[in-house]
Amino acid sequence: MRSLLELLSGYPELLNGSLEKTEGPHSMMPILKSLRMPDPKGTRANTLPLTPSRNPFESSSGAEDDEEKGELDAFRGESAPTLPNGASCHRRATLEKLVGLSPFRLGRGGGRRVGSPGDGESRSFLGRMLGPGVRRSSADFGLLARLNGGRQGGTGDAEAAGEAARRLAFLRLGRGPKPRRGSLAERLMPSGEPALGTSPPAPAPPKVKEPLSVLEILSLIQKRELARADEHILELEAEEKLMTSGSSPGSLGEARGLPEGRRARDVTLLYEALQRELWALVRETLADPGATGGTGGAPLTQLGQVLAQEEEADGHRGPGAARRFRARWAEAVGQVAGERLEAASGAEVAAMAGRLEALRSRLLEDMGAVRTRLAPAYPPSLGAFGVYLRGYHGALSDWLRKATYHWLPLADRYALLYWHNQVYPREILGMVNMVALENGQLGPLLSAETIRSLEDECVTDVKAQTRAALLQTLQEEEEQWIGAEDQPSSLAQDVCELLEEHTDQAPRISQEFGERMAHCCLGGLAEFLQSFQQRVERFHENPSIRELPSDSYISRTITLVNCGPPLRSLAERLARLGPSESEPAREAAANALDRVTRLCHRVLADLLFQELQPHFSKLMRRKWLTSSEALDGIVGTLGAQALALRRMHDQPYQALVGELHRRALVEYVRPLLRGRLRCRSARSRSRVAGRLRDEAAQIQRLFRRLESQASWLDAVVPHLAEVLQLEDTPSIQVEVGVLVRDYPDIRRKHVAALLDVRGLRSAAARHEILAVARDLEQSGEGAPAPPRDRAFFADIPVPRPPFCLGLPLPLARLPLARLTRPDLACLPRPRPRPPARPRAQP
Repeated sequence: MRSLLELLSGYPELLNGSLEKTEGPHSMMPILKSLRMPDPKGTRANTLPLTPSRNPFESSSGAEDDEEKGELDAFRGESAPTLPNGASCHRRATLEKLVGLSPFRLGRGGGRRVGSPGDGESRSFLGRMLGPGVRRSSADFGLLARLNGGRQGGTGDAEAAGEAARRLAFLRLGRGPKPRRGSLAERLMPSGEPALGTSPPAPAPPKVKEPLSVLEILSLIQKRELARADEHILELEAEEKLMTSGSSPGSLGEARGLPEGRRARDVTLLYEALQRELWALVRETLADPGATGGTGGAPLTQLGQVLAQEEEADGHRGPGAARRFRARWAEAVGQVAGERLEAASGAEVAAMAGRLEALRSRLLEDMGAVRTRLAPAYPPSLGAFGVYLRGYHGALSDWLRKATYHWLPLADRYALLYWHNQVYPREILGMVNMVALENGQLGPLLSAETIRSLEDECVTDVKAQTRAALLQTLQEEEEQWIGAEDQPSSLAQDVCELLEEHTDQAPRISQEFGERMAHCCLGGLAEFLQSFQQRVERFHENPSIRELPSDSYISRTITLVNCGPPLRSLAERLARLGPSESEPAREAAANALDRVTRLCHRVLADLLFQELQPHFSKLMRRKWLTSSEALDGIVGTLGAQALALRRMHDQPYQALVGELHRRALVEYVRPLLRGRLRCRSARSRSRVAGRLRDEAAQIQRLFRRLESQASWLDAVVPHLAEVLQLEDTPSIQVEVGVLVRDYPDIRRKHVAALLDVRGLRSAAARHEILAVARDLEQSGEGAPAPPRDRAFFADIPVPRPPFCLGLPLPLARLPLARLTRPDLACLPRPRPRPPARPRAQP
């Protein structure tokens, strides 16, 4: 090492007080205007006396100055060197003496903190004050700012500070490194070999790692070095606990005059800053799942490390002091999920269905990103996917609950219930392992009470809305019935669409809700059909309707009948969907439709048979045996009217054709039993029986062509013909028994009338035959009467059988009306004798 004297002696121009700029490629050097060194002969111009340093943080006679002085004397040999101007150089200008508090730098250099102890490097003022291993707090940096400000104020203006900096650069260059004298052992022994009899050098003491300050930890947080920052915060918290408990000797906070609780407040503030960065990281990664990188590795990896470190630290803190970072992380995930769901379901979408669709899209997008990108970045022990799923589930539950606080239209309630019961479990939770969800980790989105309340509101609204809509539709339809023009009716279609709109949506939400809605709609339908029945009866009772043309009246009646099958099918389906309590409503609806159908069928049949009545009046007369005019008219009229009846639906058409078949045969048999024709011989009985069989076959073919299903009527006329044609009494008894068995509504009076047509006058034979009918009639007294559509002889009234009185021949000439009086007024009464006249006196 060269001394300052040798350096100065090499540059004589420096001793003259000025250093001019020289030419050449390496000629750029500072110009020293004045060295300001003391002159033994006196103070020279443009120089300042070298006074002791006024640095308040520097010792006036320190060990460092003695060491430097000794080194210089040893290098000179005998006396201290002097400058050419005669000044002695016992002291050297240093960075600390000229600048003061410059070693207060906080950065890192060469992989270690500037000012940290070790390897003989000089330490800063704060380093000498705090000692090794002591953390600087936020208060130290305030003190540093105040001291630097005071030092700069005492040195003069900015020009003096710049001149001192230039002197510093030159003096550092002139001083060079400190000289080191080799020992005798080093001179004698070769380099690299230890001296004989000397022990190997002791290992250097381990370097003391200086803790980071509060601001440095905050800088790590801002740089997103979260795991490292959390480690230092935990160390700072441990120091604070030691200071609070008093286990640390010479409490550092008291030694440095820190306010009480300052370090605890620093820990709290650092934790708040750390949490802000952590939750911001959660928000950013959800907004941009592909965002990675950052200082210290992937952001979510550092977040997971922080959670693991804090969870481990909570085990040492105890239940009361635990910071519960993992729980707060879950809360932050739920808060961010709520913000994202709220942003997705914007207020610009008015309909609930559109908002729910936006929620579905956002949930699928976010949960897909969590499953594929975010969850794998966390430690597996945290169960990140489940935390995110629960967070979104809770946020969605809050959103739905807030939506139900306000009044919702019926369509919005349907959409919300369907999304809650079907869309969310199938499309959102379907991507999750359902086995993991069976443990009750996810609660219901809405409580059972809320769901029940929404369903009740839906049922109430449907009942009110459908009732009003059905009555309005019926009123409009009735106006078309009495109109002048025939218009197609859409009553049944409108009613079915109105009710099916609700009965189709409700079962898709849940089976129970579907049953409740079906029962509600069935009750409304039964009430509507009762009103419909009343309006139909009013329509047919209206005298002005009778004045309509026959074709128009028949067409409108058929239109009314055609409303029955769709509404009946709807009632049956609603009864199947609804609970068992729906059966009374179904029966009420069916009865109303049956009454409407029977009324319309009776009206149509009456109109048809009014036209057929002239032809039926020609039956069972003498001309009937030789002419087919009557039957031809009946068959032709029925065939022509059947074309108009084809516009009727199949079910009511079959019922109407069956009724026409029954009534046609009733009107055909009626004149026979009324005794219009009497057979007096076997030949006449054979002719009548043959004629009956032939015309019965024609009627049967007609109604088969009309697709009648009443095949039970085909045998009634042939049975009557057999009774007429048979001659022996046992055969007649057998045939009467078959007739009574097949047609239970036949009575003895009908059999007696048939025997009268046959011309059977034998009292014994009549008694035997009627006995069979009486026995069968008595045996079937307990049996229920046949249904209305299976009755035949019940609609055929039979006159009373004739009776004979044994009267004298003159009485037989009296009018029959006088003979049938109860008091027998027809019999001549004996006249009372007139009173005897008194004889005249002579």
